[in-house]
Amino acid sequence: MGERRKLGDVALDLLLFAGMMTAGLYVARNLLTPMLSNLADPDKEKHEQARRQAKAHLERLNRQRNIDRDGDDESGDARMIQRVEDLVLNEYENLVALEMVAPEDIHVGFNGCGKTMLAKALALESGASFINLHISTMTEKWYGDSNKIVRAVFSLARKMQPAIIFIDEIDAVLGTRRSGEHEASGMVKAEFMTLWDGLTSANASGMPAQIVVLGATNRIHDIDEAILRRMPKKFPVPLPGLEQRRKILQLILQDTKTDAEHFDLDYVSKITAGMSGSDIKEACRDAAMAPVREYMRQYRGEGRRMASVDSSQFRGIRTDDFLSNRGSHMDKTDGKSTKDAAGKRKNKSRGSGGEYENVDELLVESQD
Repeated sequence: MGERRKLGDVALDLLLFAGMMTAGLYVARNLLTPMLSNLADPDKEKHEQARRQAKAHLERLNRQRNIDRDGDDESGDARMIQRVEDLVLNEYENLVALEMVAPEDIHVGFNGCGKTMLAKALALESGASFINLHISTMTEKWYGDSNKIVRAVFSLARKMQPAIIFIDEIDAVLGTRRSGEHEASGMVKAEFMTLWDGLTSANASGMPAQIVVLGATNRIHDIDEAILRRMPKKFPVPLPGLEQRRKILQLILQDTKTDAEHFDLDYVSKITAGMSGSDIKEACRDAAMAPVREYMRQYRGEGRRMASVDSSQFRGIRTDDFLSNRGSHMDKTDGKSTKDAAGKRKNKSRGSGGEYENVDELLVESQD
């Protein structure tokens, strides 16, 4: 009996010891470990926040999966679009095979002509990482931080190559350097050009970097000459012609209810001459509001409450809706105004041979 009692006491002691060890490990793992890690790294929260910010910046710079436009949605000049696609998608691979660097290009055109959309479509079809470099991304309040951001962008592009660095409104970022310009702005431009030239240097595999720089502007004469020298390919993005305007209208109105008997697509395509794709979109938005306003007036006249409005009862868009809305975007945009204004502007000849002389006139002539 005594031996059995001793064995029972030993077993009980072992169970108690195991329970105490388990509780101790639980406390050490869930309570002491975080405390010790915080003591070892007092700035852990700041580091975690920096990682989250870095991840957010990466998501903002590379949103290729969110690009919902491809080449089939581009309703601009077919020859120009094909030439740009050949340069970026085809010539680039051939030039890399020859150990040459593919030339960067710049899209020149009026507001709302699809320059940015074209760059996104190129990134989507080429499968390259798309880095949309915003002005706000390059602007920092601390002296020298903007230079670090520019260097980080090129470093990121090298790690994500093949990559496309796109700069919208490039004239605002890399404009002509002037004597009264702030020193920080000049340093950013110098840093950008230095890293840009560095793309020609070979990587670890002995090949040039697979990075293409694209820019878009409607003020090419405001861009610094050194930047233009680094962007030898320039593609005018003109206002859409008759067939392009028809395609744009079809794309915009494909999910919109139209009155088949009273809507003439060909006529609307003609009366929107001289309008950009953005102007046409706003004109369609104004026209789509005409049935809504008409239905609301009828509702109020019958004394019914607006809370019970049924959108399925709206009539379809008609041709007259593009013409009868006083103060609409169609009324504000004269078909000849953009064309005439561009014809009056003459850019100064810049660079050797004046290869981008009178760009606005080139855009106007492409419409005729």
